[in-house]
Amino acid sequence: MQATRRRILTALAEGPVTGPDLAAELDVSRAAIWKQVESIRDAGFDIQSGPDGYTLESIPDFGGPAVEFGLAAPFEVEYHDAIESTNQRARELATDGREDVVVLADEQTGGKARLDRTWASPSGGIWLSLVLRPSVPPAHAPAFTIAAALAVTHAARETGVDARIKWPNDVVVPADDAAGSAYGAQKLAGILTEMEGEADRVSWLVIGMGINVNVDPASLPSEASPTSIREQVGDVDRRIFTQRLLERFDEARQDLRETVTAAAERSATLGARVRVDTGRGEVVGEAVDIEFPGSLVVRTEDGDVTVTAGDCEHLRPAE
Repeated sequence: MQATRRRILTALAEGPVTGPDLAAELDVSRAAIWKQVESIRDAGFDIQSGPDGYTLESIPDFGGPAVEFGLAAPFEVEYHDAIESTNQRARELATDGREDVVVLADEQTGGKARLDRTWASPSGGIWLSLVLRPSVPPAHAPAFTIAAALAVTHAARETGVDARIKWPNDVVVPADDAAGSAYGAQKLAGILTEMEGEADRVSWLVIGMGINVNVDPASLPSEASPTSIREQVGDVDRRIFTQRLLERFDEARQDLRETVTAAAERSATLGARVRVDTGRGEVVGEAVDIEFPGSLVVRTEDGDVTVTAGDCEHLRPAE
């Protein structure tokens, strides 16, 4: 959000303020204030004029300006009612040199998950991609996926949903009759991280997050065993959810080692019997640890194996 608009909105949120007072405070003309107020109204903010000046009556339910207003994290939000892929748009912005931009959409028409799988993204969910330029080596990139997953669990738990992390890039909700077991958990969110870099440093990261918020699981592919915030606790304020998600992610990226430790405490995978397809073979055993920058340690019959990437399946305890 433009700095002047942000300052105007902040002033209006604190009470009635006149155009001349705003013009004096911002050191601009009264005509400029009027244009800015009209632009803010066009973005969906309800601004009323009265004897005491302008007042902010309400803000939009969702959208870029709505998410940016009151957001305690340094992200610019580019919003789309519908887009083919937020990750695709984020890659374009990354190539143009942008940083700390969020591409947010109400609906995706061509969303993708890991391994080139299709990701259903109907209206009512939160589909977003972050453009980042962290000063880290490429080997540390998985920690940002962990940070995103942890941020999703924080935002979901604020709504009352028992969200947990399924390694390497999903957020799930344990089944009602599973007593916290990883097996049978339902998928709430998925994360797709893409990167460009050199041998010793990351040029840019794009972290895509798809979260089933105010959507019906019936509108999602059944093979993913999906659930949603709506199914768990009812509809929630997507603007607030998105703000909390971005704020929590901003906190998590400040100390990635601590984030990986915290994520292990929210893990649905640790303690479970797993089968991990690494692309070079399968690793089967009990998941016992998550090590920085996000590797899974599996205790097999032949000893502990550290897996840096793979497709992880939670097995029945007796399987």
